[in-house]
Amino acid sequence: MGYTIAEKILMRASGSTHVEPGEIVNARVDIAMSHDNAALVSKIFKEIGVENVWDSDRIIIPIDHRVPANNIKVAEGHKKIREFARGQNIKHFYDVREGVCHQIMPEFGHVMPGELIAGTDSHTTTYGALGAFSTGIGATEMAAVWATGELWLKVPETYKIKLTGSLKNQVFSKDIILHICGQLTAEGANYKAIEYYGPAIDELSVGARLTITNMSMEMGAKAAIIAPDEKVFNYLKGRTDKDYKVVTADPDARYAKEFEFDVSKIGPKVACPHAVDNVKDVGEVAGTKLHQAVLGSCTNGRIEDLKAGARMLDGNEIHKDVRLIVAPASRQVYLEAMEEGILQKFVKAGGMVINPGCGPCLGAHEGILAAGENCIASTNRNFQGRMGSTEAGIYLASPATVVASAVKGEITDPRRFSHEQ
Repeated sequence: MGYTIAEKILMRASGSTHVEPGEIVNARVDIAMSHDNAALVSKIFKEIGVENVWDSDRIIIPIDHRVPANNIKVAEGHKKIREFARGQNIKHFYDVREGVCHQIMPEFGHVMPGELIAGTDSHTTTYGALGAFSTGIGATEMAAVWATGELWLKVPETYKIKLTGSLKNQVFSKDIILHICGQLTAEGANYKAIEYYGPAIDELSVGARLTITNMSMEMGAKAAIIAPDEKVFNYLKGRTDKDYKVVTADPDARYAKEFEFDVSKIGPKVACPHAVDNVKDVGEVAGTKLHQAVLGSCTNGRIEDLKAGARMLDGNEIHKDVRLIVAPASRQVYLEAMEEGILQKFVKAGGMVINPGCGPCLGAHEGILAAGENCIASTNRNFQGRMGSTEAGIYLASPATVVASAVKGEITDPRRFSHEQ
């Protein structure tokens, strides 16, 4: 009887020789990540009564959601995190300057194939792009992990998604995952592990794969995994000197459901208010008036995303009625974009470049929407009130669609836009 990647990782982490979907296992966590909510986790940890964390080298704490601090309460929380990190000798603490957790975790070599990673953020599924089982948990659960290094997990059923064909011009991995979310729906993969395969996956860069696994959570996935290949191995070179073991599914692995999508048939997509699975072809909503556009986030704030957006700017300026906010996902991305002149290009065209962080995606500050305003963003959620007013509309799209639309002042098909230039 064969096993999926997810099952094999949980078998190894729990010291078991056999697991089945639905079974509860007590698993050893390889990496535990908390961001700004580490303030709450540390409070609960202290209430447990354990003096020291189980392993100060396996706990990663980036501050990224509300950076710089947007009010006194947040500033006090950040202060508590800094004090806790110093007191516990947390070796991998990243203060407000570094960027979004889901970018800097792989960027700094904290994600290895075959590992079990837990994070107090729902989009921890991101790290599955490198072949890990990574999943979001609550603050109380994380406090227990900090104390013991262990976590109870129910072994999920696994869905297999095969992607065939090749992407057409101005179509990206963001369009793929929006299409899949629209087809499977927001609850279509609740507490399932999703494993992605196929030649279309093989063609994607590591960054593009991170987009796929990041947004798999929007279907309810407990984990999303792509079997690592040479692209992943090359990505890890220079980022880590740790040994890792690649985990692959058995040929006779059991999948609860299997799906297949031909990406050559997918065009630019837009998720419309107020649900990520409310997905339409860009042409169906083209012409919708915009007031703000956001390029960035853990979903699409990497250098390739900024480049895809910048290509829409050749000889163009941002529409006078649109506020374009560019938020690189990390300091490294920011520096690379600055050195290549990409940030200068955005600023000259009328865009605003802000510090690396979650910023407008979170909706705490840096781009709050007023009632009646529409925003198109390369972020991962468009829930009602996510970016401010509950009477504002958020549309999700690829970096190219976001910037093309910011130039036009209305939702625009990037394929038509690029032809017009």
